[in-house]
Amino acid sequence: MEEPQLKQQLTATTLAGLEDVLAEELKNLGAENIIPQRRAVSFTGDEKMIYQANLWCRTALRILKPIKEFKLAEQDELYNELYTIPWEEYFTVNKTIAVDSIVHNSVFTHSYFLALRSKDAIADRFRDNFRRRPSVDKDNPDVQINIHLTDNHCIVSLDSSGVSLHKRGYRVKTGAAPINEVLAAGIIKKSGWDGNSTFVDPMCGSGTLLIEAALIAFNIPPANYRNKFCFMHWLNFDNEAWEAMRNDALNAMNDNEHSIIGIDISKEQLAAARLNLKRARLHKDIELYEQHIADVEPPQEPGIMMTNPPYGERIKVENNIKLYKQLGDTMKQNFKGYKAWIVSGDLQALKHIGLKPTQKHTVYNGPIECRLAEYELYAGSKK
Repeated sequence: MEEPQLKQQLTATTLAGLEDVLAEELKNLGAENIIPQRRAVSFTGDEKMIYQANLWCRTALRILKPIKEFKLAEQDELYNELYTIPWEEYFTVNKTIAVDSIVHNSVFTHSYFLALRSKDAIADRFRDNFRRRPSVDKDNPDVQINIHLTDNHCIVSLDSSGVSLHKRGYRVKTGAAPINEVLAAGIIKKSGWDGNSTFVDPMCGSGTLLIEAALIAFNIPPANYRNKFCFMHWLNFDNEAWEAMRNDALNAMNDNEHSIIGIDISKEQLAAARLNLKRARLHKDIELYEQHIADVEPPQEPGIMMTNPPYGERIKVENNIKLYKQLGDTMKQNFKGYKAWIVSGDLQALKHIGLKPTQKHTVYNGPIECRLAEYELYAGSKK
């Protein structure tokens, strides 16, 4: 009989505004003691929960395993505290390492110096015990260590994910201003869409919203296209359990009977979308059309329209207000009976949709503050 694994405190990081969605995802995976925080969710689970969260959480950026917490009164204490951690119990000296640090209001004023001192402490411990130091690889390390220092309270964690989980592995080519994959998945989850009706993106760009919608509809794990995570380099990595999880995920995939449709006026954007769909092996499941926003006529209701129109940060639109007015007109005339969701960083242009939103949320696409607005497009009168 397999021994039960110890439960431990874990943290999943996310984008601001998606904490509630991530908390629900973790709950559905069987995590316990779930507490939403600012851009993060803390929870408890065993080692296998770390694997599950990396495989299945659509709105997580990283899954962190805290291994030590302490208060700092002066800079030298950091080295001493990190040196005492038994790093050799977590990974071997032949693994490459990198330290990622976040500093706010502390005795360290620069995250680079904090990371450098942390790396020295870890490497010196290995040198003193094994006469060898682990090599540093900033770009693609085997082991990623996360140091979070706020108000002189330090949390040292092993980053089980490595490369941020928003990098799914299906993106071959990007458009001029792609939406973050985690944000795309998050707003689809916020909308309540789960593959049970038509999904249309009338300004689909390189196809991120379409692919994230398809992953949800077919119950494909967001990490399906990745083959490297830092937890694979930990000494306690259970490859058998991980492979069993991957196989279970393959067997849990669904069929989807409803259309997922992407439309864009740009040939270049559609070409990028086709490459990404092919990489995701979803090119036979998502329809793409070249059309102007004013000419879009979706299938009959019910359905959801969701889009991330240009908002002038990285795409320069001659007249964003005119574009948003056209989008609003198309929604009113051609999308009757649909629910529409628009995520945009152009808060002024968004007012020119010409419809009153039924709900609004603040979310972030990278550093850009955006508004996510829902519109109910009634087929007849509201009554």
